[in-house]
Amino acid sequence: MPLSRIITLIVGLIVILGLSLWLIDSLSRLYWQFSYSAPFLGNLLLLLFILVIAASIATFVYYVLVIQAGENRQRRRRERPSVQIPAAKSDAASSTLEAVRQQLTQIQDEVARQALLSKSREIEANLSGGEIQVVVFGTGSAGKTSLANAVMGRMVGQVDAPMGTTQVGETYCLRLKGLERKILITDTPGILEAGVAGTEREQLARELATEANLLLFVVDNDIRQSEFEPLRALAEIGKRSLLILNKTDLYTDEDKEAILARLRHRVRGLIAPSDVVAIAAHPQSVELGNSEIFQPEPEIFPLLRRMAAILRSEGEDLVADNILLQSVRLGEEARKLIDAQRRRQADKIVDRFQWIGAGVVSVTPLPVVDLLATAAVNAQMVVEIGRIYGCELNFERAKELALSLAKTLASLGIVKGALQLLTTALQLNVATFMVGRAIQGVTAAYLTRIAGKSFIEYFRHDQDWGDGGMTEVVQRQFQLNRRDEFIKAFIQQAIARVVKPLADRTEVAQEEDNKFLQ
Repeated sequence: MPLSRIITLIVGLIVILGLSLWLIDSLSRLYWQFSYSAPFLGNLLLLLFILVIAASIATFVYYVLVIQAGENRQRRRRERPSVQIPAAKSDAASSTLEAVRQQLTQIQDEVARQALLSKSREIEANLSGGEIQVVVFGTGSAGKTSLANAVMGRMVGQVDAPMGTTQVGETYCLRLKGLERKILITDTPGILEAGVAGTEREQLARELATEANLLLFVVDNDIRQSEFEPLRALAEIGKRSLLILNKTDLYTDEDKEAILARLRHRVRGLIAPSDVVAIAAHPQSVELGNSEIFQPEPEIFPLLRRMAAILRSEGEDLVADNILLQSVRLGEEARKLIDAQRRRQADKIVDRFQWIGAGVVSVTPLPVVDLLATAAVNAQMVVEIGRIYGCELNFERAKELALSLAKTLASLGIVKGALQLLTTALQLNVATFMVGRAIQGVTAAYLTRIAGKSFIEYFRHDQDWGDGGMTEVVQRQFQLNRRDEFIKAFIQQAIARVVKPLADRTEVAQEEDNKFLQ
């Protein structure tokens, strides 16, 4: 309470007390004068005295308890600051968005970069003045549109529509007393619909659901496993959800309570029991005795009450959580694009060096020189792959890594296995006399490829081979690169890049020898 008001109240109490003492003294004198001569007037004065004192006390109490309380409420309402996103979550979202913008500079695809930049701006705008997104989600027959109609209090969609009517997300706006943000209610397409179009609509519904601040998951009976899976997935990523049992007008009270009990048991740990709500968004009409049709009012008060409680008490936290989640997802999307871009660049490096290695080995007659030459080629490949992933390695360190991986290839029997695999494949495609001369070069290209793919995984994971170490990564790459479809394509490239040039060189050498002999 302000100091000026306290002083005013004290002065007022002193004045009232002084007037009360003066009044008591005056009335007591009159009472004693009339008590002997006119007892009736004395008693009347006593009653008047009591009424005046009671009225004074009542007026004082009314001012202090009612008027003052009302003024305090009005002052708090005037002084109440605009609702703010919780600072910690706001800072986390801002930091994530800043990191995303830094990542975006690395994306070479202009269209993808601009799309992500636009998303980051939308998320940033929601930090201050965004709306609360409420998304209605479920199968097409569960009564989602009827629920949206009932919540809005007016017809905003087609009721009793067949499955598949809601082709895209339809959004409607409303205001809730005591909540500064607008509420947007989106009726999504139904899930679990048949056909390609149904699958596409379900994908849209899931995307809208992941952007919701509050999710209304609608069922009309005990939840099926096919419905439970998307609900669980959304709850696990942090979506605040209400599970709505609709069409309760079709069940007896006992059946309704039994279904509610099963639903609460099924979603235990994901959704609180108080967030499982029963409604009848569009009760069935009833034919009266005079053949008139009576349409009952929607029974959605439990849902409205629960929604209002959640949005008033948790609304800003829900917005903050969703903004942070969207920021993280945007960062993940940017990382995926950058990773795919880097992999394409690294794959080109591997493809180039595998054939360089094949050429070096093909013209090197001594096995020991083969090993040294391949190590040098692989070391340079490691340097260039590392550079793609922002890691600058000197040549000696790269050579150590290349030799270490070469030893792993040999110890796992992959060198021998690759030799046998490629010899068999070449024999099916190349003349026998050329297989022996080409096999070393082709095998070197194949092993360089496995090494390069392994190093890509190493740098993708921040220079970490993972729990299984280098051995597990190399074995996995060998299994991926020994599939029939890959071997066929690889052999065709090897014939064009190794076997044919080698055959051409052999033919030229023979011609020169013949000329020399002549």
